[in-house]
Amino acid sequence: MPVTNRQIRLARRPVGPVRQEDWTLTEEPVAGPADGWFLGRTRYLSLDPAMRGWLDDRPSYLPPVGLGEVMRAGSILEVVESAHPDFRVGEFVSGSFGVQEYALSDGRGTRRIDPAAAPLPTHLGALGTPGMTAYFGLLEVGALNEGETVAVSGAAGAVGSLVGQIAKLKGCRVIGIAGGPAKCAWLTEELGFDAAVDYQAEDVRKALRTHAPDGIDVYFDNVGGTVLDAALTRLAVHARVVICGAISQYNNEHTVQGPANYLSLLVRRARMQGFVVFDYVTRYPEAAREIAGWIADGRLSTREHLVKGGVDAFPETFQMLFRGANTGKLILDLT
Repeated sequence: MPVTNRQIRLARRPVGPVRQEDWTLTEEPVAGPADGWFLGRTRYLSLDPAMRGWLDDRPSYLPPVGLGEVMRAGSILEVVESAHPDFRVGEFVSGSFGVQEYALSDGRGTRRIDPAAAPLPTHLGALGTPGMTAYFGLLEVGALNEGETVAVSGAAGAVGSLVGQIAKLKGCRVIGIAGGPAKCAWLTEELGFDAAVDYQAEDVRKALRTHAPDGIDVYFDNVGGTVLDAALTRLAVHARVVICGAISQYNNEHTVQGPANYLSLLVRRARMQGFVVFDYVTRYPEAAREIAGWIADGRLSTREHLVKGGVDAFPETFQMLFRGANTGKLILDLT
């Protein structure tokens, strides 16, 4: 039985980039589970760009993390003590358990994890929320058709790398936008993207003109800002722009930069739509089955960027997302 539970709590609301002093590390005693509950030990913590938005006190699809509260995060737990009839010691579950070493749960909002089906970290990536986001964002919101041209920003991240691969599986031409030659090489040489644009070294607008001479049918945006503006100039007629995220804007201290080239939507008779993957939660099993099949037969590659450490490593590891320091799904490994 553990004695204490270390937790990362929100100490103050960040202005601009998140800083170490915005967090506090606390400890509290760990209680055993009451009837109908189980106690789990955190093995892996998911780090995602969306977490930055949860720190701001403004309306969103989820309430903000409260001051003094444990930071919200998805994770995988190993059940270490159970008074719940449906959860046995030694089983693994995923859910939103927060940045802490141990968590009590009554089982609601959890999903059992089969470590034989895929490595545990993959259940936070391709078989977790990023995989669901890529699947439904591209196929449902993006209404993808075979033979179309797809461009995706943040293409070397957890969601973008899956978007591009799914589009290839569906018979499309895929252009990835990422930062740095190593990431671009990974996209084309390992993941099978048709082209990659290095936004750090290239003029994105000119590069998209070269790689998509007939226009982009589906643009999947994870970045926003100037990259979104460049993509809007290259839309095909009846294109679909999928707004998944805007990591370039999350740390802005003042006004968020909106799309200057939005009139391209009018000229090209295109649409731009935002979405939240939680709207598709009842359909997660169907997506997970298809994605698991692609992984099993070698048609979809997964990469988890694991950082070994305790919960105290969370603040610094979280910043990797905004420095572009991760390739694939960023995970804090507490094992």
